[in-house]
Amino acid sequence: MKNPSDVLGEFERRGYIEQVTDFEGVKRYLSEPAVCYIGFDPTADSFHVGSLVPILALVHMQRYGHRPIAILGGGTGLIGDPSGKTEMRRLLSWDELNHNARMLKAQLSRLIDFSDDKALFLNNADWLVGLKYIDFLRDIGRHFSVNRMLAAESYRQRLEKGLNFIEFNYMLLQAYDFYYLSKEFDCMLQMGGSDQWGNIVAGIDLIKKKLGKQAYGITFPLITTATGAKMGKTAEGAVWLSSEKTSVYDFYQYWVNTDDRDVIRFLKLFTMLPVDEIEKVEDLKGEELNPLKRILAFEVTSLIHGYEEAVKVYTSASSVFGAIEVPDDLLPSSKIPRKIEESRGTYPTVTFPADRIEKGIFLYDLLCESGLCTSKSAARRLIEQGGAYVNDVRINNVKAVLNKNAIAENSLILRAGKKKVKRIVFN
Repeated sequence: MKNPSDVLGEFERRGYIEQVTDFEGVKRYLSEPAVCYIGFDPTADSFHVGSLVPILALVHMQRYGHRPIAILGGGTGLIGDPSGKTEMRRLLSWDELNHNARMLKAQLSRLIDFSDDKALFLNNADWLVGLKYIDFLRDIGRHFSVNRMLAAESYRQRLEKGLNFIEFNYMLLQAYDFYYLSKEFDCMLQMGGSDQWGNIVAGIDLIKKKLGKQAYGITFPLITTATGAKMGKTAEGAVWLSSEKTSVYDFYQYWVNTDDRDVIRFLKLFTMLPVDEIEKVEDLKGEELNPLKRILAFEVTSLIHGYEEAVKVYTSASSVFGAIEVPDDLLPSSKIPRKIEESRGTYPTVTFPADRIEKGIFLYDLLCESGLCTSKSAARRLIEQGGAYVNDVRINNVKAVLNKNAIAENSLILRAGKKKVKRIVFN
């Protein structure tokens, strides 16, 4: 059994901590099983890669014997968090919020054990929507200084473009969340992204004024790649945890394509592999990092989509791009297959009517319509530059037409460059 107090050291070693309101106080609070919470935005029906650090923070908390609470902002989502935003968010309907809540809880349940109340998934709409406005102002609003609120980063950056009154209430409501959880569940620790610092501190102040108790806060750094890009953002859009929004294959490839400078950092942030093992490979460079990238991709995919799916895409990618041997002593806690057999692979599949291949189809049309290229002109450029492959054969004729001779068992493998591949099925 892990020592509950060691979780703070785990956070430090993995790079999870940006700020702590009272480090020694948090250390004392976590010296025995405690309750903590993180709020999650309900504006989509799937989390994306940018949400992984807070999600995995709750996973680590539970592993060390603490009780995590995941709060869905169903009530605050009716208003919209101005933090980190230059414009007001689109307000969601009840039906959208309820649908998103079901989908997000299902994703969290793959990582966090909610059985027997070992963890809780709550919707703040349950206690916020029924609040009476006048009573709320008299009981909660009187504890807030407008001057201090306007000094918060989340509000200051919006003042020039305009901050409407409904958004101005957000800090009060999130502070009330923390107060409510402290009163009802003895939760005295809130965690969140660095943009939530002002909201967390407001909740701590409210708890002290209303309950006379000391609460605490931890914020996580904004995770960016070595190139400065926001985590989980690509030219094609967000990388989602839902396989319906981002295929398991594309999810795996996102991690394989990690910049060399980020590999060790991401192994600490996004996997459950022991930090001691990761630190032993910190000096690897260049081609030596390639097996580590496979381990990173495999471990994150296994966490999010399950071990069997991770094995499938690992095998598929190896059959397309070539297998890379992963030594047994390289991060030995990883369950990545150390040796794989040749396989046709399982790729993201796009289906076309059979008559398209019978009539003949331009390669650039197929590249565009399959989603491998964003436009026909981009597809033509790809072909001209030698980046288009059909069944691993390079095609550099811009006017190339594919017919039934190009398919086997009604399908072909289409590749754009080294990183994008799809199976095209005609039936």
